[in-house]
Amino acid sequence: MLLVALPLLCFVIGCAWQLQQRELFDVQVYAVSCLLSSICIVLFAIQFVVRFPAPSHVWQTKKRAVGVVALCGAAALLGFAQAGWRAAVFAEQAVENRLEGRDIRITGVVAAMPQRDESGIRFRLDVESAQLLEAGQTSAVPKPVLLPARIQLAWYRSLPRLSEDAATVPFAELQAAQGEIKAGERWQMVARLKAPHGNLNPHGFDYELWLWEQGIGATGYVRATPREAARGEGPIKIGDTWLHPLEAARQRVRDAIFERVRSPQLAGVIAALATGDQAAIERVDWDIYRATGVAHLMSISGLHITMFAWGMALIIGSAWRRSMRLTTWLPAQHAALMGGVLLAAAYALFSGWGVPAQRTVWMLCAVAVLKLSGKRWPWPLVWLAVLALIVAIDPWALLSAGFWLSFVAVAVLFASSAGQIKPNEAAPARKAQAVWRHAASMLREQWVITLALAPLSLLLFNQVSLVGLLANAVAIPWVTLVVTPLAMAGVIVPVCWDAAALAVQALSVVLAWFAQFPFATVSIAASPYFMSAAALFGAILMVLKLPWPLRGAGAAMVLPVLLASPLRPAPGEFALLAADIGQGNAVLVQTAQHSLLYDAGPRFSRESDAGQRTLVPLLRALGEKLDVLMISHRDADHIGGAVAVLKMQPQARLVSSIEAGHELHAVRPAERCLAGQRWQWDGVNFEILHPTPSDYDTPQKPNAMSCVLRISNGKQTALLVGDLEAAQEQRLVSAQAPLKADLLLVPHHGSKTSSTPEFLDAVQPQWAWVQAGYKNRFQHPVADVVQRYEARKIQIVQSAKCGAATWASDRADQMVCERERSRRYWHHRLP
Repeated sequence: MLLVALPLLCFVIGCAWQLQQRELFDVQVYAVSCLLSSICIVLFAIQFVVRFPAPSHVWQTKKRAVGVVALCGAAALLGFAQAGWRAAVFAEQAVENRLEGRDIRITGVVAAMPQRDESGIRFRLDVESAQLLEAGQTSAVPKPVLLPARIQLAWYRSLPRLSEDAATVPFAELQAAQGEIKAGERWQMVARLKAPHGNLNPHGFDYELWLWEQGIGATGYVRATPREAARGEGPIKIGDTWLHPLEAARQRVRDAIFERVRSPQLAGVIAALATGDQAAIERVDWDIYRATGVAHLMSISGLHITMFAWGMALIIGSAWRRSMRLTTWLPAQHAALMGGVLLAAAYALFSGWGVPAQRTVWMLCAVAVLKLSGKRWPWPLVWLAVLALIVAIDPWALLSAGFWLSFVAVAVLFASSAGQIKPNEAAPARKAQAVWRHAASMLREQWVITLALAPLSLLLFNQVSLVGLLANAVAIPWVTLVVTPLAMAGVIVPVCWDAAALAVQALSVVLAWFAQFPFATVSIAASPYFMSAAALFGAILMVLKLPWPLRGAGAAMVLPVLLASPLRPAPGEFALLAADIGQGNAVLVQTAQHSLLYDAGPRFSRESDAGQRTLVPLLRALGEKLDVLMISHRDADHIGGAVAVLKMQPQARLVSSIEAGHELHAVRPAERCLAGQRWQWDGVNFEILHPTPSDYDTPQKPNAMSCVLRISNGKQTALLVGDLEAAQEQRLVSAQAPLKADLLLVPHHGSKTSSTPEFLDAVQPQWAWVQAGYKNRFQHPVADVVQRYEARKIQIVQSAKCGAATWASDRADQMVCERERSRRYWHHRLP
């Protein structure tokens, strides 16, 4: 067993080692390493299979030990090299810098079912050909260019502005065309691309890694203005293809569900269970599922696929036994086993082939092969073989939360023997006893999984559901035995989707009741990895059948994670963290015992904003309890995530310049920010410099009402100014306000309407933060403004290049960039 298990484990470790690379080697280095390690593995395998004579038993033992070590080293090198080789090949397909933001006519096939929201439609395109068009001349002679094999495009209902005179109005023709786009169709369109670029924050979702794992080499949007549509130069459907039939079938089923079920909220859950389209589930439902710990059920999980395989095996076995000829050719048990696994694999493919689905299918295949061959392997070997297989197929799955939750859960169940009947237990004499024993077994399995995975959930998400055990006790049988079968049966009998909608609605009522409990979830700050790993190991010790002293030791290993708290500034010092949220502002200010969030970033769509996507996870990971949320003004790129932040931080005061009738007052009444307001936290002084009380008496542009916050400890100063414009800057300079600062949040993201020379001369910062999106449509920061800062030797830090930026008053000459601190080879390098 060890001769197989150790090389498999080393292979996985080699893949994990490669994922830590900051820069890739040359592709030839990986290729040669793959070849050499493969040859070594073959030679060592031959050595162990064919035992050559040795001078003595001792020599034979030493030789085998050396061989095992060398075999493990070769397996680790193979894992490292094969992952690196694939990464280097994919990296060579990156979009060229010169092609970013330029009009390119692309012909390709829609590779996956599109995703729709109120802003438009998003889809993946397998590129077949591409031609570069001259700027502003779509009819000019095109120049062929090479693009990545797969790109992701957004087709907006209205075109994002790139200049002041660009058309932005929506039009009916575009909406009609968007309704027809389907997986497997060939389209031609003009698009503007950019390199895969995402926001990078501490403890945040790595969007660039996700794009890399999906094989997406560029993102962009379709150029479809009304003028181009009138000239017949908009996107054109060329025809259907035979490519991506599974995606086309998934889209047909998903669309049929939304046509049949009137409630989009209920239809989204059914679509997720029938086709694996988790994006169809609305945000409010996801919030409830996470709070109650049942989010794992709202996708095609291993439990769903196992139940499907079991059901199909029963049907196939029953039908097979009715034919004498079939049973003579192949025993019914074997036919049922093979048919159940094959149909489960087809279901997993249809549902999108996620990591839990892959793990389950390969586990079922391993069990089927062992049963058909009459062999019994120990569970660790089966588990490790499937783990190595999935890592070989997709090395980057090692960085996926679902991967670890899935495999750790299976390992814990195997190791704890949860749900298994002891050998000395007799079969129950009554059906009632059998049902009770089965229910008790399921409850124990759920308890074991909940307890063992709690530290892992805290490590990955910084929160865990305390009502998860009760909620899952209701949701698992209901979703597995009622909702999912109805959702799948609706593919054949659509009326089943109506029954599924009623079942989902009933479950939602119960889960919403669970989620309302004040103790539904517990959140803790992120802990060091070694501490979280120790807690996970301790939780596993607690659920294994071990002596109670060892279980008590496991509980002691969990406690540090629950009691740990992140480092904060010393009294009299303060720290600022500028979150990477794209085009918008969001700056966290920390003192020894207090916190303030200045602005809450943009809103991306009805279902997504910077608060929900970035700030809430960040605040949770840092263990922050905000004292104040200050919204500088009402522009969408500053107030977009405020609702999500306020719901997560019920104790925070809201301070802003928003008008009295603004809808945010319904969430929490806002206090006005007024020049002259001052307070002190832990030896750090806070002062508002703008706006004045008279500014509220006359109509003003939103930018002109930006709250200006000065933070100082007497040694270092930071100045946060929102979207302040030239007129307000001049007024502050004329009033001789205390503007001098070490760090300045660049006004209006570096717009040409701000950062006047007089204002910069008054502030004289060492650092200037620009929070703006990569290749944003406003072209912030403007080149002329950048030159003003550079002429004064002010160091500009752009969020697009730096990611989240951290600055502390006790290390005023240092700036920590998340892109540099957590740099990996798949992260975008700005030219």
